[in-house]
Amino acid sequence: MNLSSTTALPVLVIYTGGTIGMRSGPNGLTPGGDFAARMHRALETLPAEKRQTLPRVEVISYSPLIDSSSTTPLDWQTLADDIRTRHADYAGVVVVHGTDTLSWTAASLAFQLSDITRPVVVTGAMHPLEAPDSDARDNLYGALRFAMAPALDGVAVYFAGHLLRGVRATKQHASANAAFISPNAPPLGECLNEPLVYADERPTQVNDAALAADSPRADYRRVAQGEVVRIAFWPGMAAWQLDAWLGDNRVKGALLQLWGAGNMADDPALIEVLKRANDQGKLIAAVSQCPRGSVDMGAYAAGGDLAKAGVLSGADMTPEAAYTKLVHLLALPLEHAARRRAFMATWVSERSDG
Repeated sequence: MNLSSTTALPVLVIYTGGTIGMRSGPNGLTPGGDFAARMHRALETLPAEKRQTLPRVEVISYSPLIDSSSTTPLDWQTLADDIRTRHADYAGVVVVHGTDTLSWTAASLAFQLSDITRPVVVTGAMHPLEAPDSDARDNLYGALRFAMAPALDGVAVYFAGHLLRGVRATKQHASANAAFISPNAPPLGECLNEPLVYADERPTQVNDAALAADSPRADYRRVAQGEVVRIAFWPGMAAWQLDAWLGDNRVKGALLQLWGAGNMADDPALIEVLKRANDQGKLIAAVSQCPRGSVDMGAYAAGGDLAKAGVLSGADMTPEAAYTKLVHLLALPLEHAARRRAFMATWVSERSDG
């Protein structure tokens, strides 16, 4: 479906930081200010026919700017709160973000903003605005155009010509312009010559009664001190090493990254550590270390032992989606059983098995 704006409302741009706004200095790239004016100058270099399709824009710049690699769950909640309080006055929102954790922020926003009906498009760039042959201008152009799209709601990532569901995107290259992919879900659209949404598909919405719109808001201060850990299994991993993470009283949840379809060492001591953590009310889920494919707890005996120990299947979710979903659930005032049910429910098309 070709895009056309059906509203005179402006688009809100929230500039949080990142390479896109940096300037070259004597010691390398450093954060640069005056982003609104610099973005305007960059967009003015577009061909006239493209400039005429752009919406009116209002820009908010964070101060201090956020180093993407230093982003925390509290930053995710601050950004979601800023969008929630303002989005009704705009056709859509563009979040300009550093690329290192862009997909983590996009996934978190997808869960936090699952009830809003405006496009939220997260973008950034691999090169600063003023760099020769920078990808920044074109990424901003595409993000602004998609932020006007009435066919979209929820959170998306726009990068290098492709629109990806925010909760399905992951960074797959450290330096290439086409840095982001959606390994287990098709793209939502593209912007090569003109923006195009492939289908009017709305994200699957959560239907768990415990997470209805009138439920209490999440409080990310509950998980602001590293209470959710991410553990990638390795050959020879010992039970005492796993217990060093999960046995800590400060840990409330964990994302395990297993081999293949959900494999791990045939070691009863590892399973016992996981069972003990689950019995203590810790929320534990697993995804595959493979970027494509899904965890299937029933495929191998080890997977069955994991399920008996209380480990939840993350199916084909990205690590970003599974981790930020755990964070969000642990930030909600829910009982352990309700959190487990909610993790297994599909909220915003983050998993394929519903």
